[in-house]
This record gives sequence, C-alpha cells and structure tokens, in this order.
Amino acid sequence: MVVSISATGFKSGLGTSLYGSWGPCSSDSDWLVNSVPSQVRVGKPVRSKPMMKNVNEGKGLFAPLVVLTRQIIGKKRFNQLRGKAIALHSQVITEFCKSIGADAKQRQGLIRLAKKNGERLGFLA
Repeated sequence: MVVSISATGFKSGLGTSLYGSWGPCSSDSDWLVNSVPSQVRVGKPVRSKPMMKNVNEGKGLFAPLVVLTRQIIGKKRFNQLRGKAIALHSQVITEFCKSIGADAKQRQGLIRLAKKNGERLGFLA
C-alpha cells in the first residue's frame, strides 16, 4: 500500500481522504462569510459634558459669603457681577504690568496666579 501526503489530505491506495466534516468545504466557508456582517454600525460615543467646577468649591475664607450672595441675588446676576469684577481685576493687572514693563507672558502668568489665589480664598466658589 502506498500512502502519500498532500496539501489536500492523505491519498492512499484505499481512496481515503480527510475531506469529510473536518476538511474544507465550500458550504462551510460560504456559511462563515455570510455570518459576518459586511458593515458594522457604530453609534457615537457617549461623552459627558465638561464641567467647569472649582475643586475648592465650598472651601476658603470667603466661600460662605460668595455662596450666600449668589443665593440672594440669583445665579444669572451673580455671574454678571463676577464677570465684571474679574474683567476689572484683569485690567488692574494689565496696567500694573505696563507700569513695571512686564511682557505679555508675565502678565498672563499674573492673571493665572490671581485666579488660583481666588480659588483658594473662595472667591470662585
């Protein structure tokens, strides 16, 4: 009896091969190709809105006063007043930088420092 091995299976004088249920079959591969969708729908990822929240909210010497004022005059009016105060303070810092000859980068650093100090003191609560 002569037995040879090929890419398609065993061939022997008895006529046996490995095709049966284990070998490659066109109906099996067709089933596999048809079972995988050609296009996959992906929805937009759910992204939470960024929150501009003060990490020191409720902390600081002036935080209770700020919170009480916001409750009394209302959030909209309070934010308007806060915006005007911040703009005025930025103008004072700008004028100070002009008087001492500081450049724009140093001025921006001072404004950032003022914001950090305001957060620590509770003005931005």
